[in-house]
Amino acid sequence: MSLRAAILLLPTLLSAQQLDLLLRGGQVIDGSGSAARTADVGIRNDRIVLVGDGSKAQARRTIDVKGLIVSPGFIDPHAHVLEDLLSNAKKSNEAFLMQGVTTTITGNDGAGPIQSGATLAKWTQQGIGTNAAVYIGQGTVRREVMGMSDAAPSAEQVSKMKTLVARGVDEGAMGMSTGLYYAPGSYATSAEVIELAKAAAAEGGIYDSHLRDEDSYTIGLLGAVSEAIRIAREAKIPVHISHIKALGPEVWGKSAQVIELIRRARAEGLEVTADQYPYTASGSSVTASLVPRWAEVGGNAALIDRIGNPAVRPKLTEEMEANLKRRGGADSLLIISGRDKSLIGKRLAAIAIERHVSPVEAALEIIKNGGAGVASFNMSEPDIENFMRQDWVMTGSDGSEGHPRKYGTFPRKLRIYVNEKKLISLPYAIHSSTSLTAQTLHLADRGLLREGYFADVIAFDPATVADRATYEQPDLLATGMKFVIVNGQIAVEEGKYTGKLAGRALRHARK
Repeated sequence: MSLRAAILLLPTLLSAQQLDLLLRGGQVIDGSGSAARTADVGIRNDRIVLVGDGSKAQARRTIDVKGLIVSPGFIDPHAHVLEDLLSNAKKSNEAFLMQGVTTTITGNDGAGPIQSGATLAKWTQQGIGTNAAVYIGQGTVRREVMGMSDAAPSAEQVSKMKTLVARGVDEGAMGMSTGLYYAPGSYATSAEVIELAKAAAAEGGIYDSHLRDEDSYTIGLLGAVSEAIRIAREAKIPVHISHIKALGPEVWGKSAQVIELIRRARAEGLEVTADQYPYTASGSSVTASLVPRWAEVGGNAALIDRIGNPAVRPKLTEEMEANLKRRGGADSLLIISGRDKSLIGKRLAAIAIERHVSPVEAALEIIKNGGAGVASFNMSEPDIENFMRQDWVMTGSDGSEGHPRKYGTFPRKLRIYVNEKKLISLPYAIHSSTSLTAQTLHLADRGLLREGYFADVIAFDPATVADRATYEQPDLLATGMKFVIVNGQIAVEEGKYTGKLAGRALRHARK
């Protein structure tokens, strides 16, 4: 290169070294599990280009973050935001941004869309507030091919389902999710699920599962964990267990046995991980919580017919009584959503008293009138803490309407389990919410504060970060997140959403 050419190129080289944004003086916790260190973070375009001493760097904007923790943006592996991200009203995903979440994964519990490519394209076209990825759902696939039938599929039907799964992953889905507790996914045998999981594995996807049983409904909690491990082994696919828990008094204390099963599987070389939300109440529906799956064969219309059938109703109510006991009784079910708004905020026990009927009769009336969502208070704190300490368990909200976990999961974990109980350290909590998740889900260049990684960065006050959402007011935004940066753009500034739609549709990356 001539001297003249070098001189002409010099301004370009200098300009290329200029940062768009420099975060100065923060306590960097990089997501690896390492302790905090004082460092600057520099961003150019959508990438991190500096983690260290930025005193000589030139930046278009510099933000003083002294006293704040600077970390990778949180990644939620299980968030029910599929419809939110497709709507103009909620595509910002503000409830998650205000928690410091920069990436959400949806389509869980077997309910992911068949047309995963179309979903990803729609997000890209309209813009979204956080990054997002999607699973193709085994329940959706089974319904597409077999309706709400509980019959065993023919060879042709299995072939059709496998083709749909393979196409979904090929179009960009992260893998296949199942909701084996829910109809119609629950009608599939382990062997059927394994065949579909093999199709996902062939495309390099992962297997995400709501277990067939988290209590004692069918095969039991330990049996369901063993089934997930079997699927991982026989399909040769990584398995991720959604919202791991011991659900109900009959299985409280069994977290230790679950952990031992998973430890043995991991020692065998299987990739088995899980996510967890820090609440003692799960989120479900009156129907899913109490109605036996055989009563849902044929769909909701068939269920309503069975409720009104005097020949069937005694058996139905008897099994619902048993399921209610598993849940911890009628006072454990709080209505949080549904067509009848007058029920929201009431326990099933109170509704039954008001109507002068049994709790199961009250539940049946609710189902006939359109159903309702519930918060089900049926977990024990020792089990929650036991799971949280495992190095293969990451943070996940299972965020859905009416439950405070949609607005508060990540700050709640920091507030209670880091700051108050000191069960886990702050670097551990951040690792379980960032790089552990990115590594598990094969999200390239995300989850760590590293040069060359995408600039998904948060800065928060460790003393004031907190969840505000409650069961009575589940949609209160979290506080304490001062800055949330998504792909290099500031989405939250001084604790306020900026209106930026900086998120991207994330597609499965083949190994």
